[in-house]
Amino acid sequence: MDATRRVTAVLGPTNTGKTHHAIDRMLAHRTGVIGLPLRLLAREVYDRIVARVGPSVVALVTGEERIVPERTQYWVCTTEAMPLEIGADFVAVDEIQLCADADRGHVFTDRLLRARGLNETLFLGSDTMRGAIAALVPHVSFLKRERMSTLTYAGSKKISRMPPRSAIVGFSVENVYAIAELIRRQKGGCAVVMGALSPRTRNAQVALYQNGDVDYLVATDAIGMGLNLDIKHVAFSATAKFDGRRMRALYPQELAQIAGRAGRHTEDGTFGVTGEARPFDEDVVEAIETHRFAPVRKLHWRNEALDFGSAERLIHSLEEPTHNDWLTRAREADDLLSLKALAALPEVQDKLTEPKRVQLLWDVCRIPDFRSSSGVEHTTLLTRIFEFLVGRGLGGGRIPSDWLAQAIRRIDRTEGDIDALSRRLAHIRTWTYVTQRKNWVEDESHWRDETRAVEDRLSDALHAALTQRFVDRRTSVLLRRLKQKEALVAEVNDKGEVTVEGEFAGRLEGFRFRQDASATPDAARTLAQAALQALKPEFHLRADRFYNAPDTELDFTEQGGLMWGSNAVGKLVKGAEPAKPAVEAFVDEEAGPEVAEKVRRRLQHFIDRKVAAQFEPLLAMGRDEALTGLARGFAFRLSEAMGVLPRDAVAAEVKELDQEARGALRKHGVRFGQFTIFLPALLKPAPTRLRLVLWSLWNGLQEFPESPPPGLVTIPNVGEVPKQHYTLAGYHPAGARAIRIDMLERLADILRQKDSRAGFEATPDMLSITGMTLDQFADLMAGLGYKGEKAERVKVKAEVAKAPEISEEAAAAIAAGVPIPEEVSILAPVAEPEAEAAPEMEAFYTFTWAPKPRPRPERAPRPERKEGEARAPRGDRPQGERPKGDRPRGDRPKGDRPKGDYKGGKPQRDDRQKSFEARPPRAEKPIDPDNPFAALLALKGKV
Repeated sequence: MDATRRVTAVLGPTNTGKTHHAIDRMLAHRTGVIGLPLRLLAREVYDRIVARVGPSVVALVTGEERIVPERTQYWVCTTEAMPLEIGADFVAVDEIQLCADADRGHVFTDRLLRARGLNETLFLGSDTMRGAIAALVPHVSFLKRERMSTLTYAGSKKISRMPPRSAIVGFSVENVYAIAELIRRQKGGCAVVMGALSPRTRNAQVALYQNGDVDYLVATDAIGMGLNLDIKHVAFSATAKFDGRRMRALYPQELAQIAGRAGRHTEDGTFGVTGEARPFDEDVVEAIETHRFAPVRKLHWRNEALDFGSAERLIHSLEEPTHNDWLTRAREADDLLSLKALAALPEVQDKLTEPKRVQLLWDVCRIPDFRSSSGVEHTTLLTRIFEFLVGRGLGGGRIPSDWLAQAIRRIDRTEGDIDALSRRLAHIRTWTYVTQRKNWVEDESHWRDETRAVEDRLSDALHAALTQRFVDRRTSVLLRRLKQKEALVAEVNDKGEVTVEGEFAGRLEGFRFRQDASATPDAARTLAQAALQALKPEFHLRADRFYNAPDTELDFTEQGGLMWGSNAVGKLVKGAEPAKPAVEAFVDEEAGPEVAEKVRRRLQHFIDRKVAAQFEPLLAMGRDEALTGLARGFAFRLSEAMGVLPRDAVAAEVKELDQEARGALRKHGVRFGQFTIFLPALLKPAPTRLRLVLWSLWNGLQEFPESPPPGLVTIPNVGEVPKQHYTLAGYHPAGARAIRIDMLERLADILRQKDSRAGFEATPDMLSITGMTLDQFADLMAGLGYKGEKAERVKVKAEVAKAPEISEEAAAAIAAGVPIPEEVSILAPVAEPEAEAAPEMEAFYTFTWAPKPRPRPERAPRPERKEGEARAPRGDRPQGERPKGDRPRGDRPKGDRPKGDYKGGKPQRDDRQKSFEARPPRAEKPIDPDNPFAALLALKGKV
């Protein structure tokens, strides 16, 4: 090309409109070619041009994508794929400062030196290239463009304090994923942009950000190459990267290229650091803000005049040095390394018989290693492809369709995580590149479409996986609707699930909104505000339904909670009296005081009716004005105890009650038991459950005792549980178990009929009442004050009378129907008795009354009697209180008590010798007929 034709270098920092200017200039010509540094950027520019002139005249050519209409006028390409031989009117190369890049710099330098348009050529890039361009391109003119907005350093910020519309930059896949996961947890989600993504995936991720679904973008340095996004702040998570050979710090101009993505058009932008990245030095900050950097002194160069005479000559031409002071020979690129590896293989050397085969080998070696596999693996793949392409003729072979189909089929799977999908996408990019080469495969259009379809499917799957992992869809929907300043729509279904804009926000439990705990902190406030705003009418509707609900839908828990179905709507609190508790309603403040008061009134009505129904006998006794004096006082004590009183606690008061007072109390169902005074109706499960709750409220317990399961006669006696809790539950502790109060009184009625001094055995009735085994019953009796002595005896079995057997002769005669001869014995002879087996023994207990002695109070010391002083009369001596036994009344039949003083449950010793003897019953005298009581005496034995 004629270097004297108009060549212009448009130089300046980011956000100066250089790319937009180049597009306008290209469309002003009949034909044009524009080279861009990234496949992603090429696709973006292609879409912009198609939007202006239509797809029929615009071609897109990259290493992996080729869209070439028949009437192509404008070519949008990656820099490596630029067609230089078509003679376009206009040629432009973007990001020309990449001539200084160690990996790809030789490609951009080649375009700088050789790519020219017939009418106009533009080189776009940084002002640091001014000196190099002026020295290498004759008759070049320069156009300086100023940044349209201000770029300011904002220092270091934590991820949690990152402002919206921020881009966080990482330099490895692991770092990008870690930052994205952190942002999802704290901010609701982010989009992910990396150079390894396909254009389809990248566009879908960018759309999430540009549409406002997410407010944050996590990217690699790929965003520094011309991607125009609505970014207000750029934060660097690191200031060093691995450049393919080593870890190195980013140069100030590289930092500026990325930071310049902040503040598009006329909006100012900021940049800074985050995470573990060290803050920038002042000179670096000044250089970025003022866009002043050290000029480029050396451009990477590689000889473009290649010698295909042999592999050795080709390698020598690629390694040819330069004598230009502005140029430096590029380091060995991947294609040159692959060429050296393949040229050293004997099976490849044998096929390099002609220059065309050497050129074919070079084209094969230029297949990029998208998979980042090991050198041996990549070399093996290139060798196999070369062997296919050499074929039988001079490079006239093709890659077999069945082999290619099998390779693609292994990749065409959309299941798996992000890493698996990314690996498959890298693999398909290799085959996409291969199918774009002319004459490498049969039916090129089919395989290009097939590889493109597989790439699209994997791209969609990868986008879905990235979105699922790094975006909270609920938060993104809320943020977008809030930015659009639209009212959020919330709904409540029959299960109480609250949705905002179709996204689950939480549950309405009774009259309280429980927000979904998985919401991010930033979204939680918005979510709660939107949900509660929509729930205001729902609160009123629900309050009306609750107020009119029957009592059967309400209940109280054993810890004092108040339930409406499965939802907690309040709790019981201490009231003015034990049987008059108050209520506290669970209602959100947003529902309003009217709803709260309506719920409170309904709960109070419920518990008042519940107490009135369950404690009706007790309340009726308290209202009975016929009870006076001691009876009324005792009724008050019983009401305080909620219907259950241990007898030993009120023994003195019971003793003072006369028969009339007791009869008045019995009319209300009060039973004076030996151990407990109670109302049997209040021992039922429902009143018992309510009694425990009310007593616990009145006494301020933090944890309420729970009522035993209904129907149990005995329950375990746990030492840590106070005895009063058992009494309130309707049980009396005795031994290892506690027995129900009413069943204990039934047992006491039976025990009163037994001789507790002489001893008695447990009867089946006793065991049936308690539902215990004999050993368990013995432990219970010990708890009641009885001593049980265990012994064994022979078990008496009931003898079964054995019917006599008929002798065989008699049986035969009967069967024959003839008389039995007299000499024949009718009965069979008695068998010899078998040897007696060992007798079966059984255990039994003999119970006697043996209460534990109560501690005696200490007696006062006796006064010393002076010599000759008479002994004080017995009645004048100070008498200590002797403990009385706890034996139940009526343990021993009347008449069994020995004569003499009897105190404390056992006979007192007497100075007089007493003797006892057993006599036969006295003979009864005949009844005197003249006795006026003769009729009564005659009935004595019958009653």
